[in-house]
Amino acid sequence: MMQETNSHMGQTPLHHSVPFNDSVLKDQGLTSTDIDKFVQLWKQYQMKNMSAQVDECQGYCQGEIYNWLRAYNSIHGYVSLMICIFGTIANILNIMVLTRKEMAKTPINNILKWLAVADMFVMLEYIPYTSYQYIYMRPGEKDLSYTWAVCLLIHMHFTQILHTISIGLTVTLAIWRYVAIRHPNGGCANFLLAHSREAILLPFVLSPILCLPTYFVFQVRETYDVDNVNSEAMYHVYFDKNSVLYRFNFWIHSVLIKLLPCGILIVISAVLMHVLCEASRRRLKLRDYNNPAKYAIQLNLNESKSKKPPRCDRRNDRTTLLLVAVLVLFLITEFPQGLLGLLSGVMEKCFFAHCYPPFGELMDLLALINAAVGFVLYGLMSKQFRTTFRSLFMKRHFGSTEMTRLTRVTTTCV
Repeated sequence: MMQETNSHMGQTPLHHSVPFNDSVLKDQGLTSTDIDKFVQLWKQYQMKNMSAQVDECQGYCQGEIYNWLRAYNSIHGYVSLMICIFGTIANILNIMVLTRKEMAKTPINNILKWLAVADMFVMLEYIPYTSYQYIYMRPGEKDLSYTWAVCLLIHMHFTQILHTISIGLTVTLAIWRYVAIRHPNGGCANFLLAHSREAILLPFVLSPILCLPTYFVFQVRETYDVDNVNSEAMYHVYFDKNSVLYRFNFWIHSVLIKLLPCGILIVISAVLMHVLCEASRRRLKLRDYNNPAKYAIQLNLNESKSKKPPRCDRRNDRTTLLLVAVLVLFLITEFPQGLLGLLSGVMEKCFFAHCYPPFGELMDLLALINAAVGFVLYGLMSKQFRTTFRSLFMKRHFGSTEMTRLTRVTTTCV
């Protein structure tokens, strides 16, 4: 989630940077009239360059969808603030439930816990940003102070690193579940179980490294208004659109951080859905409740194929379905961002200048929704999560027998 300040990108006027006096002008054969003419010609040259740039990018990104985006952008501050408050509370509850002894026994719950931690910090940081940028400041108002420019730079780097960590943990979650289903007793599964902490730590280490080009592309720049000699300095987050590092950063961000994980998750999600369909068909063949005798015969014939108890099969299916829902939600929110970033890298400055900014707030909204709805998904699809939540916040003695049963099933199934 990268943000850019829309500030006046002026040049420092020549007559403001060097002190002239009459003796210097006379010695060099220059007069004040000559200097004024030069400044006017320089302004006309700048205006021609600006008009040429407008003509070059004319016709980009026009239509009804952009009217809808601008209409939403006017209320983005209030919508994102409500989502951040809800998501922060929800992720705190997630962390409290997933750190319980009966929940922390499985590596998948540990990955979900650290995913909730990363999402919680993303929304905690976004609350002061959206409160000031979209609610405190009036529409069209700009803060060009040095303090706010530094805050924008920190906000951009901080959210990008944490969001990349969330992406890495989501990919780790998908790979872990794929190995647990496809090769539950293989060497890869045993290796992952023995190095579960390292697998969780890896996204926290790699994410700042992958975001390294961004640190050098964006910087705080000081400018002046060419129309006002006595204007105060203005500060904004600046980047050189024509630099090789800028284009390289777009490719890294869109392809390596966004689209590549999306491709991996699409394949793994398809495999998990296929496994769920196979399990459903197998149960239909094994169970014929209308004919108990036939059911008993089929159960004996397929005893070698069905080594796990039916209750464990059902729990495995629910866990897989929950993770598929998490992956699909991730794809819905991340794939459009990666696609926009890829188009910005291919079409370069015109697309980024005119098409990308209107989608900025919408992309932020999708990312915040993805970070906030984990609590809802876990509560709807995980019986163990609901039981642990009730025992933690409602009654201490509630469901102690149920928790014992669920813990026993968890240790044998996951």
